[in-house]
Amino acid sequence: MNKIKVGILGYGNLGRGVELAVRNTSDMEVFGVFSRREPASVKTCGASVFSIDEILNFKGKFDVLVLCGGSATDLPTQTPEFAKNFNVVDSFDTHAKIPEHFANVDNAAKSGGNVGIIAIGWDPGLFSLNRLVGESVLESGESYTFWGKGVSQGHSDAIRRIKGVVDARQYTVPIESALASVRAGENPNLSTREKHLRECFVVAEDGADKAKIENEIKTMPNYFADYDTTVHFIDLETLKREHGGIPHGGFVLRSGSTGERGETKHLIEFSLKLDSNPEFTASVLVAYARAAYRLHKDGKSGAFSIFDIAPALISPKSPEQLRKEIL
Repeated sequence: MNKIKVGILGYGNLGRGVELAVRNTSDMEVFGVFSRREPASVKTCGASVFSIDEILNFKGKFDVLVLCGGSATDLPTQTPEFAKNFNVVDSFDTHAKIPEHFANVDNAAKSGGNVGIIAIGWDPGLFSLNRLVGESVLESGESYTFWGKGVSQGHSDAIRRIKGVVDARQYTVPIESALASVRAGENPNLSTREKHLRECFVVAEDGADKAKIENEIKTMPNYFADYDTTVHFIDLETLKREHGGIPHGGFVLRSGSTGERGETKHLIEFSLKLDSNPEFTASVLVAYARAAYRLHKDGKSGAFSIFDIAPALISPKSPEQLRKEIL
């Protein structure tokens, strides 16, 4: 059986996770890593490394390109750009801009006859799918999503893009009283600020204006402006020692009712507890890279979200196996 060949664009924590995830599959293999850095300086777990400037030379040599850049500045331009020439999958996670991003990728992918699957991960991604199921099954009810406590890769990356920042970790922290109220079936009306806190640990350059950095973080739209945010300035050694891991997780809940007068109460809850946010996100991306390959083989093109993809397309098993073993 010919294995699905996967290219990896970018080799940070997420790119490394994709390499490891592909190695753990039975039907896929890593073609290579494409990087903006000097290839000789990129140390992978065995994958070949090429300059991003060479990537068009490999058109048709691999099946799917997994994009591992950040949502703040990389993916809005990279995904449409590369969708013109390759099947692509990304983890774009700026929720408010997903419709715009989808439209841009859709136009680019269709122009090249390729498939572009966007916003894949656990949120957006698996959590999105569970919100859809909950709202469809229990139309009368309320949906709630809580993230953390854990490190958000996208938010941490957004802080690192601020002038004067050397490194940073951002923790999303659910407010326990709000979560308890939802689980109790009280269906509270919660604002964004009432569900989560954001806690930032930042290493600033020597002489940097820390007050300006803090203000830029707290007022950043789509990331921090709608939350109570705390910023701690620490040194690099402390960051590495105390915040070196990348755990995360969260909950999707649908609290609803059935019956003649809504007297019967129900609670759907889906949860994740992750030791490594990027390694888990990478595993989701790799599963949907399989779907991108299959959709393209079936003659499809354009952009797709997780809602558009049948679950069977992400599994290495045949439909017959799925019906026998899992259904």
